[in-house]
Amino acid sequence: MEAVGQLAGGIAHDFNNLLTAILGSTQLLLHATPPDDPRHEDAVEIKNAGVRAAELTRQLLAFSRRQVLAPKVLGLNAVVAHMQKMLRRLLGEDIELAVTLAPDAGSVNADPGQLEQVLLNLAVNARDAMPTGGRLTIETTRVTLTVELAERRHRLPPGDYACLAVTDSGSGMDEATQAHLFEPFFTTKEVGRGTGLGLATVYGIVKQSGGYIWVYSEVRHGTTVKVYLPRVAIAEEDAAPLPAVAEPAAPRGGSETVLLVEDAAPVRSLARRSLEASGYTVLDAADGAAALDLAARHGGGIDVLVTDVVMPGMSGRELAERLAPERPRMKVLYTSGYTDDAMVRQGVLTAGVAFLQKPFVPETLARKVREVLDE
Repeated sequence: MEAVGQLAGGIAHDFNNLLTAILGSTQLLLHATPPDDPRHEDAVEIKNAGVRAAELTRQLLAFSRRQVLAPKVLGLNAVVAHMQKMLRRLLGEDIELAVTLAPDAGSVNADPGQLEQVLLNLAVNARDAMPTGGRLTIETTRVTLTVELAERRHRLPPGDYACLAVTDSGSGMDEATQAHLFEPFFTTKEVGRGTGLGLATVYGIVKQSGGYIWVYSEVRHGTTVKVYLPRVAIAEEDAAPLPAVAEPAAPRGGSETVLLVEDAAPVRSLARRSLEASGYTVLDAADGAAALDLAARHGGGIDVLVTDVVMPGMSGRELAERLAPERPRMKVLYTSGYTDDAMVRQGVLTAGVAFLQKPFVPETLARKVREVLDE
């Protein structure tokens, strides 16, 4: 299992650079090709394959606990309530959804998107275990484990936890199946109905968030999955708000100057074209040394530095620090296809740092640059 994680982490950077070029170029091609053109359908298929490849990479990184997280203090009840409408649509009419939220469940420190992914994956697995319908129950509770209780009943350290429990009335699992439950690519579904990464992803997200997961199941009597996350001593109303679920608006352009630094030539070319198409003046360089020289020769201001984090010779963080004394008003947006451990070593994952994970498409880059400039 560790070897799978090391493999995923090792290839993630190069693979995400390749996917950025594939997805970005495909999106530009789609914009330039009318829907009735036969090539439009081909471009759509390329895009869909690229999106699936990106999702597969994210799932492997989640399992291996090497993904980049942006944790916030969140109310656990708020996360469940936020997902409730989507879950009802996902489950269908033949599955009854019951939600019970304990007022004292409390707050946790987690990445909101990843915590929602945990709930979504657990709900999908439960749905698939009830092909003829049934009941899905989602509960939140507060659990306080004393030393004695922790040693007798749990593998958790003593402490205060917020617990998310997902229970279905489905087919259940035998002990042999439960023994392999969180292994990547293990699945009991027929070919074509799953990658076997859903619960492996859940496991990785929970563990990387400092939590624990527990499963109880009996054949023909359903399954209960409990996720324990360390409780944060903050009132739920003071926790970070969850983003509204809405279609993103078309990115606004601008006339500002962008210093773009990216060592992967296809990604640099794509990013330059997309930013110039949005109206920005773009100065591009392949590495930190070239960027310093370009900035020194540039007579005007630089409004935002968009830089890869890990580059030969000089990191994006070092480049930003060397440019800062002469350009204190310059904003910085970091990008990377590397995984969490590499990001930590570069010192980027701190509060308030603007970051865009690869792979991304031109619209996402343009939207993020505008967001950074407007802050």
